Amino acid sequence: MKNVIVVIGAGSIGQAIARRVSVGKHILLADLKKENAEAAAKVLSEAGFEVSTTLVDVSSRESIQQLVQRAVSLGSISGVIHAAGVSPSQATPEVILKVDLYGTAVILEEFGEVIAAGGSCIVISSQSGHRIPALTIEENKILATVPADELLNQPMLQLNQIKDSLHAYQISKRGNSLRVMAEAVRWGKRGARVNTISPGIIITPLAKDEFTGPRGEGYRKMLELSPVGRAGTPDEVAAVGALLMGPEGTFITGSDFLMDGGVTASYWYGELAPTAS
Repeated sequence: MKNVIVVIGAGSIGQAIARRVSVGKHILLADLKKENAEAAAKVLSEAGFEVSTTLVDVSSRESIQQLVQRAVSLGSISGVIHAAGVSPSQATPEVILKVDLYGTAVILEEFGEVIAAGGSCIVISSQSGHRIPALTIEENKILATVPADELLNQPMLQLNQIKDSLHAYQISKRGNSLRVMAEAVRWGKRGARVNTISPGIIITPLAKDEFTGPRGEGYRKMLELSPVGRAGTPDEVAAVGALLMGPEGTFITGSDFLMDGGVTASYWYGELAPTAS
């Protein structure tokens, strides 16, 4: 039976990780937009990979279930790369919570039922999840463990508690890493692993939207004052992804890998700290 790597979100980071972990496997590329999936499939197939495409709306459980069924029909699901999402400049708080928080929870629930023994999942989160103060133990538990279909009904996630799109994004990304930690326990019972990567500013089309959006000046300042002093590349994220999904990462699960060139370090303890500015 063919091993299948499911890539949700056919952007630069998902593609880069897929190239590192999918040799000899079938890549199923899923995206909200047909043209995005087909463009990525063309690049990967011309590089020697076996690829097929499908559509998915990660804000819909029914759509995710259809994706799972398609993946299972192709073979044994040995890997999931969840790199779909919307940024603060692209969507309202309500849409961000539905796509980035709820959608991720559903993907982990549904693929956790079918992932193969020895399989691995990566969720692409964000440095933004590290940029809000510590939550209470109860709030952490809500984000980590409340069933996905009850998640958006929680008082802490009502729009009167969410200040703006950036706050919705930050709480969603914090929620992603907490949800992955909790799901690692369930996935482990199938002999599978799941981890989060929280990248900083990586040069992708989404990042370019941010640079030209209302927070563009702040993004440029982040890079200028960060310890590394530059943006990252999808290939650098893929290097971490390859470790986590490969044979050298088999002792790693339920973990969140912050890779942001030190922006978060500078935010809490350096020149980017709110008090310093």
